[in-house]
Amino acid sequence: MTQDQLKQAVAQAAVDYIAPHLTWESIIGVGTGSTANCFIDALAKIKHTFGAAVASSEATATRLKSHGINVLELNAVPHMSFYVDGADESDIHLNLIKGGGGALTREKIVAAVAETFVCIADESKLVGVLGAFPLPVEVIPMARSYVARKLVGLGGEPVWRQGFVTDNGNLILDLYGMDIVDPKDLEQQINQLTGVVTNGLFAHRPADILFLGTGDGVKTLTS
Repeated sequence: MTQDQLKQAVAQAAVDYIAPHLTWESIIGVGTGSTANCFIDALAKIKHTFGAAVASSEATATRLKSHGINVLELNAVPHMSFYVDGADESDIHLNLIKGGGGALTREKIVAAVAETFVCIADESKLVGVLGAFPLPVEVIPMARSYVARKLVGLGGEPVWRQGFVTDNGNLILDLYGMDIVDPKDLEQQINQLTGVVTNGLFAHRPADILFLGTGDGVKTLTS
């Protein structure tokens, strides 16, 4: 199977997983990226079975609306059953690195609200130790250089993602050269740096279930 076919397979697996639990009151959080886009396209086929969606980025909101799916602001949502999103890396405990597309802050907020976080990814994303994929860190613009120096002190090599601005108007530092053996601790250390909005480690709120696309079909991992 091609990578696109693997993404489509896990997207459909996520739809099949959540579909029996949906009612007209259900709100579904939706992530950002190519795998999340596959999920949106598959979700559109059952759009009559749930109430609305919450988007983790402007791009996701646009794609949802193009399918005729009602999109709500998170502040208007008291409860969310599911959040479905891809990942840049996952370990076997379903700690994730996310944010390659730059939407990590909104993704983390929506994931925090959801009762169940469903991750969808192809088998190349499952790793023994997180960190081969550079860890995105969203920073307030005036703090970029300061935060970069602090990240060097943590043992990483921060690179400013030049020419990119998040939906929140902030910048991204991509942190290279880290073997992340304790994701929860590193997530907390980075988030405590003044000027950091958040980082792309999803360890304090990992995925609850991972649908992993492989050459032998979709495998299911739980945290």
